[in-house]
Amino acid sequence: MEATVKIDGKDVRFKATAAVPLLYRRRFNRDLLRDLREVAAAVREGRGGLSLQDLTIFENLAYIMAKHAEPDTVPDTPEEWLDGFSIMPVYAIFPVILDLWSGNMEGLEESKKKAEQLIESLQQLSCSSVPSGLESPSGTSSF
Repeated sequence: MEATVKIDGKDVRFKATAAVPLLYRRRFNRDLLRDLREVAAAVREGRGGLSLQDLTIFENLAYIMAKHAEPDTVPDTPEEWLDGFSIMPVYAIFPVILDLWSGNMEGLEESKKKAEQLIESLQQLSCSSVPSGLESPSGTSSF
């Protein structure tokens, strides 16, 4: 999933796919899902502003999703990327990032359900297609 957000007068693309947690982990050696929950809780609770750690997590996540969307144009470090803006409106951008990731997770859940249904269908098909002469009394195949 992708979205474009105007930041400091510039159109910035963000992309969320199954690769994002891997890219985040490789770059920052942290768990994206845990970090995302942490920042979401801080934003939701409105704890009088984000902590330095929450802000860093948000910046890193935004950077990874922007770099994923435009790998050739986004600089190689979060610092260089952030240096291209005079402001970074966390409370305006975070909901977009969260929606992107939530949409991606919904797609993954739907794919998981389809895969489970396919596996179940294959198991039923394989059980019903075993020739009766190959089954032993215990229900296992004998060769």
